[in-house]
Amino acid sequence: MEDSQFVIFIVFGCIWVVMGTAGVIALLKSDGQEIRFGKWGLIVALPIIIPIVIALAFGAFYYN
Repeated sequence: MEDSQFVIFIVFGCIWVVMGTAGVIALLKSDGQEIRFGKWGLIVALPIIIPIVIALAFGAFYYN
């Protein structure tokens, strides 16, 4: 029962990430722009995503 708070937090965080991604895609599509994801997008996205995943994994597995 103690871990339910962390699960709820992680689920809501994932929902917000999905909603933000969908919002950016909808914004780009409404302007008629092509959605491209090249090597520069990967260079920008990886330093953002990797620490988030590490922090969530640490929080999920450290206390078990």
